[in-house]
Amino acid sequence: MSGRELPHLRWRSQPEVTRPVVLAAFAGWNDAGDAATTATAFMAEQWKARPFADIDPEVFYDFTVTRPEVRFDLSGNRRIDWPSNEFSAAVAPPGDTSVIVLTGIEPQLRWRTFCEHVIGVALATDARLVVTIGALLAEVPHSRPVNVFGTAYDELSVGELDVRPSRYEGPTGITGVLHNACNEAGIRSAALWAAVPTYVPSAPSPKAALALVQRTARMLDVTIDTDELKFATDAYEHQVSQLVSEDDETTDYVAHLERRYDEEPDAFNDGESLVDEVERFLRDQD
Repeated sequence: MSGRELPHLRWRSQPEVTRPVVLAAFAGWNDAGDAATTATAFMAEQWKARPFADIDPEVFYDFTVTRPEVRFDLSGNRRIDWPSNEFSAAVAPPGDTSVIVLTGIEPQLRWRTFCEHVIGVALATDARLVVTIGALLAEVPHSRPVNVFGTAYDELSVGELDVRPSRYEGPTGITGVLHNACNEAGIRSAALWAAVPTYVPSAPSPKAALALVQRTARMLDVTIDTDELKFATDAYEHQVSQLVSEDDETTDYVAHLERRYDEEPDAFNDGESLVDEVERFLRDQD
């Protein structure tokens, strides 16, 4: 694909990467507790990823839904921050694993064209894999380990990445369209999902973000310092526990989830029940 075919892809520089893995997360319906975008932003920061391209938001957003924000810069000048989809490149330790991180916002318009621009970056950098990172609301307790599970769209990736084959049918979001675009372009792809408690839907979840970062690192066989997220997770658990204790009905509900987890831990791990949770979540968005 040429720059002429992708008029909304704005290159700043050519990244120094070799057969990278693209990690993509989008704020919106598949980012419960801001866990997915927090995870990708954290990895980009820890690996000192350098921005090299972005997608012009002009034709992909309804700005009455996703509104730009007015801010003042360090010099006191007024500016407008538009919805951002930015690509950054890094080499993750301990080896020479090249990574491209895309942290963005799910667009309202022209999803196929938007995904063509993402695929354009993947093709231009000779990416070997695209991994989308998401989070959903599920009936899980905040006081137990976060469930992260993965799906892939080809048999080779299922075996190599230790994930399940995707069998989902129904409504989808931008990640589903992106995986279809990857398939059409001949690029392998996979998805990672973390479960966030339904009773704290709007609170940012560093605990889910931490689980996504750790699962991604294992998948790519790379290392990352997660101490910052671990400290934030301790504070998150303490704060949620305090809120739960203030309401008897919620306290009973969480106690029920904890008993369920302790008695049937397999039901909360990479099994059919969590796949069912994702499918239910996706259909509920219709």
